[in-house]
Amino acid sequence: MHSLQMLTLRQRGTFLAKVKIMSDAKGETVVIKKYANRRLYNTQSSSYITLEHLSKMTRDGVEFKVLDAKTGADITHQILTQIIMEEETASGEQMLPVSFLRQLIGMYGNSMQSLVPHYLEASMDHFRSNQAKLRETLESSLENNPLAKLAQQNLAMFKAAAGAWVPGLADDDKPAASGKNQDDELAALRKQMAEMQAKLDKLGKD
Repeated sequence: MHSLQMLTLRQRGTFLAKVKIMSDAKGETVVIKKYANRRLYNTQSSSYITLEHLSKMTRDGVEFKVLDAKTGADITHQILTQIIMEEETASGEQMLPVSFLRQLIGMYGNSMQSLVPHYLEASMDHFRSNQAKLRETLESSLENNPLAKLAQQNLAMFKAAAGAWVPGLADDDKPAASGKNQDDELAALRKQMAEMQAKLDKLGKD
């Protein structure tokens, strides 16, 4: 059993290495053939792969197309849809809300159906181009969380305390305190830590 598991890990490692080589070949589309027994064959790595491998290749930005081995028909859309179904059912974390799926199904046969693919593609491109702004929004929402604020204040106080004893850990733009000023800062720090402890005790009681 252990030998089989090690062999599987070794095979996966070999596959990932080949994927890395393929991803370095920019502009090159990897051809995947699907046979009648539902097996997928990577013509570039000369190996059989799974939907999990294709999912990994997609996340890594490797361009590929899937062809029916018998007819030569391009079935990439069908395979990508299967990958989405696998991710939605196996991962435990669903990305597509039920309401969205209902609306999407309702668009089939609708007079606007031909416009939906272009709209979804443009929306996804817009979302990806604004990921940085989205991260800033999420970070801002965390700042409004009282517990997150406490954690940030705690980190700031830790840096201040460390900087009082270890030069260079404090902010570079703040001159190092000495003598009475240092004592005053340490006293203020102890007071802030006491207030912080009181807040944490109160949260624990609530």
